[in-house]
Amino acid sequence: MRIANRLLLGVLGAALMGAGAVTLLAGRRSPGTVLLTRADRVRWRDEGWWWPVVIATLSVLALLALWWALAQLRRRRLNDVLVPLDDGTGARLRGHALETALRADAESLSGVAHAHVHLHGRRAAPKARVALVLDPRAEPAATLRRLETQTLTQARTSAGLPDLPAEVRLRGEHHGAERAR
Repeated sequence: MRIANRLLLGVLGAALMGAGAVTLLAGRRSPGTVLLTRADRVRWRDEGWWWPVVIATLSVLALLALWWALAQLRRRRLNDVLVPLDDGTGARLRGHALETALRADAESLSGVAHAHVHLHGRRAAPKARVALVLDPRAEPAATLRRLETQTLTQARTSAGLPDLPAEVRLRGEHHGAERAR
């Protein structure tokens, strides 16, 4: 959604800058004249296609603006995860509970100072975004391997999920310089 917002703002900004530049250039024709003469303003009034095109264009723009506004209200987090059961039905697991369990397991790994977990995707196919803040002496490759083989595997099997893909971001913990004595 961030990409769509930036793209929409970029296109809108470019269109407004282009319209402003055209207006400035058109106004320099001769000082003291109006930008649109009376003939320019009433030119399309008698054309049969003009008003349907204007109404259709404005309707499409209004629908796009409404779609964009509704997309902003959409929840980004999963409220619950659908856990498949053996009888073909499913149970609901609170998304926050799974996030909390994943975070606690990730923070128990050696070398991890803090962890943040965010579930997104669909109820039947959740995805995890994990951000780990590593201690200064942590080994990132080993920590990532333990996160995958222990924490994510345990969460997937405990919740009965066929798959739990994860995007993991690692960051080092800020610390002061060590002094030699």
